Amino acid sequence: MFSKEESKQLRQDFWIAFGKSFPKKWVLYNTNIKGLTFKFHFDLKKAMVSLDVDHFDLEKRIELWEKIISLKSIIQNDFLPQSQFEDYFILENKKEISRVFVEKKEVSIHNKNTWQETMLFLKETMEIFEAFFLEYKDILEE
Repeated sequence: MFSKEESKQLRQDFWIAFGKSFPKKWVLYNTNIKGLTFKFHFDLKKAMVSLDVDHFDLEKRIELWEKIISLKSIIQNDFLPQSQFEDYFILENKKEISRVFVEKKEVSIHNKNTWQETMLFLKETMEIFEAFFLEYKDILEE
């Protein structure tokens, strides 16, 4: 078991190592589409890359999500076959979003032996997500 401080330090060490290993400017929050962001996540049980639709206006969130759903077969056939779609996902802060994500299970931020495979998973998955986004950005912006 790790103390809260040790756990915090491991998280910081991982993300610093990830940034140094893959010094790339990711799209993340810079989609230029309000309410659409990419996220990296790594915790005690899994790693995940997601495309989150979190527009504060429910109608606009639904409209954007419907555009993503219209591209679902393209995402799953041409980009990320293992992607999962959640119409309604509740974040820890109780905010409701919609999410497309790919996860890698059986890795832990507390286990440095899983860090390298997790870093590769995060990098490769985000690159594919970004390739999809750049190719279909015009449809999502409409």
